[in-house]
Amino acid sequence: MVDYHAHSNYSDGRFLWSMASAAADAGFEAVGFADHCTVSERDAMQRTRARMGFNLDRTYERRREGIASLDDRFDLTVYDAVEMDYDPRDEAEIEAFLADAGFDYAVGSVHYLEDVNVHFEGYFAAKSDEERAALADRYVDKLVALVESELFAVAAHPDLLERNPAFRGLFSRDHYVRVAEAFAGSRTVPEINAGRVLDDYGDFHPTAEFLDVLLDHGVDVTLGTDSHAPDELAPRARELQRVVDEYGIDPVRVV
Repeated sequence: MVDYHAHSNYSDGRFLWSMASAAADAGFEAVGFADHCTVSERDAMQRTRARMGFNLDRTYERRREGIASLDDRFDLTVYDAVEMDYDPRDEAEIEAFLADAGFDYAVGSVHYLEDVNVHFEGYFAAKSDEERAALADRYVDKLVALVESELFAVAAHPDLLERNPAFRGLFSRDHYVRVAEAFAGSRTVPEINAGRVLDDYGDFHPTAEFLDVLLDHGVDVTLGTDSHAPDELAPRARELQRVVDEYGIDPVRVV
C-alpha cells in the first residue's frame, strides 16, 4: 500500500526521518508527506496561518532537500506533496503556487466555514439547527468546487464535518450523490482517511454509507493515514488494509 497523506514537522507532524522510518516499518511501499499549506491572501486566513505556523509555501524547498536526503535511508519511496486549504475565492493563488512549486501531487482540503476551522465545536454548536444545516450545504458546495477545480490529485477526508458533533448526521444521501457525481467527472480522487478511526471519532472518512455511494458511481479511491506521529502509522495501516480487503478495493495510484 501507499500512504498518500502523512504529515511532518514542516506543519503539525513529527520529524521527517521518524515518520518515514515508521512508514517503512508499517509495510508501506511509499509515503507522501502532504503538509498543511495556506496561500490565501485573505486577512482571516493569514492570521490563522501565523497562529498555526503553517508556512510550507515558504519552506517547501527546504523540506524537499530533507525528503531527498531520505532516498537511500529507508526501503520506501517518499513523495513530496502538499495539503492545501481550499476555498473557491483562493483558486487563483492556489493555482499559481502549485504551478510554481511543482510538487509530486497536491491534496485539497476544505477545513474552514465562515473562516473558522470546522473542528471548533463550540463555535458551530452555538448556531441554530437551520444555520448548521445551511453550513453543511455550504461545505458540500465548497467540496464540489474543489473537485471541479481540477487543481488536486486527492481530496482529503471528504466528510470532515462528521468529526464535529455539532454537524454529525447532517449529510444526506443527496449530498453524497452530488459529491460522487463530481468525483466521477474529475481527475481528483477521494481518499479513505484513517486519521480518526482509532480515536475519538472512531470511523473512516468517508463513512461506510458515503463510501458505498462513491463506489456505486465508479469513483476510484486512494489511501491516507493522515498520521502526525510515528506510532500512528502501523495501526492505521492495519485498519486501511482491513477496509481494502472488506470492500475488495484496488486503491488508485496517484503518482
